[in-house]
Amino acid sequence: MFIPGAGGGWAKSILFNPRAYDEFAAFFHRDDTFALGVCNGCQMMAQLHDLIPGTEHWPTFVRNQSEQFEARLVMVEVVDSKSIFLQGLAGSRLPIVVSHGEGRAQFGKASMERKRVIDSGLVALHYVDNYGNVTESYPANPNGSPLGITGVTTPDGRFTIMMPHPERLFLKHHYSWYSSDWHDEEGPWMQMFWNARRWIN
Repeated sequence: MFIPGAGGGWAKSILFNPRAYDEFAAFFHRDDTFALGVCNGCQMMAQLHDLIPGTEHWPTFVRNQSEQFEARLVMVEVVDSKSIFLQGLAGSRLPIVVSHGEGRAQFGKASMERKRVIDSGLVALHYVDNYGNVTESYPANPNGSPLGITGVTTPDGRFTIMMPHPERLFLKHHYSWYSSDWHDEEGPWMQMFWNARRWIN
């Protein structure tokens, strides 16, 4: 089992504690729960895949190919998936913050696992370049993740993980530029949190 960085330490505190292990397993197996793992939370939940139904093909997240911490705006495209957080956003290409040193998606059996996660509709986000094309090229892809994959979900969409930070860009004034058709104070990433509220209701 690969356990790097802060997210790995968090995962270890659950995996090696019988009481925490059982409580998290029970949480993930209920049908009335959901969770979003961002950055360190993404690393942590990826390493808890044995506890989360439908995540056997999820990647883990390892050191950036650049061998340095990457913190800036990048562009992602939202993939059509079952993620409860991303409903209504499929096809959107949006700026988002990255801030990580260990964000490269690594699949257990490389191309076979990658194909399974794609064929199963579990990819939720991928990095795109200035032309809107999925990219593995630095710096548009800040960590070297294969096929630009930077977010995945479960078959039922209740559990979603991603390395970028949508919570840092949920208001219009968080952007240096925004479209003139944004008529309220919310940015497009706020949709994620309204989606979660609707799911609860």
